[in-house]
Amino acid sequence: MTEQLTTEISAEEIQAGKHAYQLDRDHVFHSWQAQGPFAPMTILKTQDSYVWDGEGRQLIDISSQLVNTNIGHQHPKVIAAIHEQADKIATIAPQHVNDARSEAARLIAERTPGDLNRIFFTNGGADAVEHAIRMARLHTGKHKVLSAYRSYHGGTHLAVNVTGDPRRYASDHATDGVVHFFPAYPYRSYFGSTTEAEETERALKHLEDTIILEGASTIGALILESIPGTAGIYLPPAGYLAGVWELTRKYGIVYIADEVMAGFGRSGEWFAVNHWDVTPDLLTFAKGVNSGYVPLGGVAISEAIYETFRERQYPGGLTYSGHPLACAAAVATITAMEDENMIANAKRLGEEIIGPRLERFYADHPSVGEVRGTGVFWAIELVKNRETREPLAAYGGSSAEMNEVVAAAKAAGLLPFANFNRLHVVPAMNIPDEVLIEALDRLEQALFVADKFVTA
Repeated sequence: MTEQLTTEISAEEIQAGKHAYQLDRDHVFHSWQAQGPFAPMTILKTQDSYVWDGEGRQLIDISSQLVNTNIGHQHPKVIAAIHEQADKIATIAPQHVNDARSEAARLIAERTPGDLNRIFFTNGGADAVEHAIRMARLHTGKHKVLSAYRSYHGGTHLAVNVTGDPRRYASDHATDGVVHFFPAYPYRSYFGSTTEAEETERALKHLEDTIILEGASTIGALILESIPGTAGIYLPPAGYLAGVWELTRKYGIVYIADEVMAGFGRSGEWFAVNHWDVTPDLLTFAKGVNSGYVPLGGVAISEAIYETFRERQYPGGLTYSGHPLACAAAVATITAMEDENMIANAKRLGEEIIGPRLERFYADHPSVGEVRGTGVFWAIELVKNRETREPLAAYGGSSAEMNEVVAAAKAAGLLPFANFNRLHVVPAMNIPDEVLIEALDRLEQALFVADKFVTA
């Protein structure tokens, strides 16, 4: 077992956490929850790849929270940059130039593919998606947006309607110009495919049929997570993203790559599209751009779309667009990623530690239906039956079985990321090898629990 940090949580800190919990239950309205039965975990402290819960217990964080603390918690260079910026300019309206925003834009533009050299800053991923779609609609003069089922693009009105997973149901009135299509998903193919080549061919045929039947002259944009995150970290099969890009060229559709979760090193590349050598027209980002230390997102814009608004006013903006504290955190984060070789390290962790260990999980645990991923971005599909692929929890919900599995992971000293029937392995890019190995040892304890529910 790895040596734990020596940080101790005092009785006074635990008592303060209990007070914070009571205030939370009295006054805080939580997202994505029925408010009454919800019992949130209190976090008293964070450091590197650890968090301490309300009882003072240390947990290894392999969730990266909402897959956003890409460089771990409390990175000293980022904390220092926020302090320094606060001493100089804590906030300023977005119509004014500030050096933190200018430098953040430069660093991002240097790393985006192709000619995505213009950066519009937002407060997070959902409003980045909203603005990218607005730009695409105004650029093309066409309203419809194509989006995949089994996707997530944010919780604001249009972003949640563009979303393909069940979180959109309560808000989806089919009035926002969104058309969903079936994605390429080899493990649970919607096309009866038995090989990746078949999946690519059939998924692209389905997408082109959708474009033709909906009318290409009505479709302004297609948005696609380069690697879907919360929806399952299912990597596109070879040739799929290139084929999607070719269809958007053929039919005059703006291609929006959603890199909110997959971007900034999580996949072992600066952006996940780089794995498949695809350059979109617009690219949305957030989360890892500054490890979530201060809310920040944005849209990277191609030269052609930028030209649409060179002399024409862009009808959109945000009070906190390019907030100096957030941008200073982004500058420090990107610089730390570069200086500390984190992108290459994420790739190495996936190839040398996570991937091989998850393959062993597959070999040793009948509840594991599939493992897949890249970099520090992996998913474990839990099933009751490998032959039928019956999931341990139904699509769109949880189950008593999954609740028991997640509880076992927490009891083993992990802060896990779970969605439907999956456990995601999404640690920080700079997690020490020995801590990651210990985390995977602990995760295996939860898989022994999952094995109890296997029926064949």
